[in-house]
Amino acid sequence: MKRHNSKSQYLQEKLSQLIAMTKPGERLPSEPALAKDLGVSRATLREAMRTFETQGLIRRRQGSGTYVTHPTQVFESGLEMLESIETMAKRIGLEVQMGEMKVFERPATFEETEALNLKDSANVTHVSRVIHVENRPVAYLIDIVPVEMLEMDDFEEDFTGSVLDLFLEHGKPMLISSRCEIKAVSAPVEVAKLLGIQRRDVLLSFVAYLYASDGRVVDYSYSYFLPGYFHFHVIRKVG
Repeated sequence: MKRHNSKSQYLQEKLSQLIAMTKPGERLPSEPALAKDLGVSRATLREAMRTFETQGLIRRRQGSGTYVTHPTQVFESGLEMLESIETMAKRIGLEVQMGEMKVFERPATFEETEALNLKDSANVTHVSRVIHVENRPVAYLIDIVPVEMLEMDDFEEDFTGSVLDLFLEHGKPMLISSRCEIKAVSAPVEVAKLLGIQRRDVLLSFVAYLYASDGRVVDYSYSYFLPGYFHFHVIRKVG
């Protein structure tokens, strides 16, 4: 076990040094050449590269190779205040772009019916969007809202993609709090494709419930973030 850990650590250190010495935008040696140089199999090398990809340090492009990115823009924020990515980016001076967005009405799934306390036959408004930083997808966000709260007509051409901002702009419903579950997950196939990463790469996952003043859950959302582009922290008081 110690030998395995030592070899794995050595591989991570060598890759880290190689990436640090490579300028952003430049391509790393091919997988066969790099695996041979480091004395490991291509499968072992590929697995080790996952860590650096989710940190935003490299990006693998199918049929082209692996490129060093070194992100210069990182979301650095506390979680004490609820705000959209767009608002957060504006506050800390980061430039973001919205990529693929989908807004449509559909029947609620069982999970969504439970989360939003809906009738079995209820419909929901589905809002999903990809967020880009430095021309690379870094987050995928999905909001599920009861149709009576937001209908298709509410989404005009200047819609930024944030359901939270839309609620705040309308002034209703009156929002009071949000409960969020945070964990690390393996990227689902669809999410991996949208974020340009490999299936099962590690992502930071938020599952959130947005509450109105009458206690209703008015937005059930789940979001995926590339860890290398997001540094979240929480200020805690000594009890």
